[in-house]
Amino acid sequence: MSSTSRITLINPDRPRAPQPAALPAIEVLSAEKIYPNGTRALLPVDLTIRQGEFVSLLGPSGCGKSTLLKMIAGLIEPSDGKLMLFRRDRRESQRDVPLSFVFQEATLMPWSNVHKNVRLPLDLAGVLRAEADTRVREILELVGLEKFGHVLPRELSGGMQMRVSIARGLVTRPKVLLMDEPFGALDEITRNKLDSDLLDLWQEQKLTVVFVTHSIQEAVFLSQRVIMMAARPGRVVDDIRIETTLTRDDDFRVSQPFTHYAQQLQRGLFAASQESKS
Repeated sequence: MSSTSRITLINPDRPRAPQPAALPAIEVLSAEKIYPNGTRALLPVDLTIRQGEFVSLLGPSGCGKSTLLKMIAGLIEPSDGKLMLFRRDRRESQRDVPLSFVFQEATLMPWSNVHKNVRLPLDLAGVLRAEADTRVREILELVGLEKFGHVLPRELSGGMQMRVSIARGLVTRPKVLLMDEPFGALDEITRNKLDSDLLDLWQEQKLTVVFVTHSIQEAVFLSQRVIMMAARPGRVVDDIRIETTLTRDDDFRVSQPFTHYAQQLQRGLFAASQESKS
């Protein structure tokens, strides 16, 4: 962005031409989670995420961010309520709607090279080897790892291992990408670079992304919406839209709109933390 570019917040009161609303990709309908020991991990949640949105889940530890994400993924069943993918019950649509989950750790097979690690979901799905290898090469080029297909995970940096994990998530050509704080253990420079790369992938692949983070700065940089959660029991307490005319780049990180939203989320996170203590 040029240093002479005008920095503005979108005025929510300014009349704008109506835009056609995207269809819901994910609908959480009064879904809650109570474990067998009686622990109420998540109060009933109602949440709609539309196709193509990038939504982050932010809140103090124990607020149910990962629980909600895993319920969307089908890794945890809700105690009550329903989850829908593209207007169909998640349990019925899961095989038809490609959905990928990227965990906090890269969870790569240490004995297999990068190419085989990325190809694993296709092998499990029975995709023919020639087609699978072609798709792996395409996705490795997309994430900037085309020269590292033969390398073992231990020979890669932490940031590059996370790229492999993301590539493995994208090789199935998902419509929905769920990410559970994937960059939390990385240094700030690497994390910022991967955040920028992730936004490029989101736009290029036309993904719907739900991203768990503890970082206010990361949430502002990545998100169109931030879902604020509080703990004990876990619940949604706010839904903040990040609207800006600026490109999400390094200049955005030092802009007035970025500071505005970071301060707003900081106040919201403090309030959610206080609620969690009460």
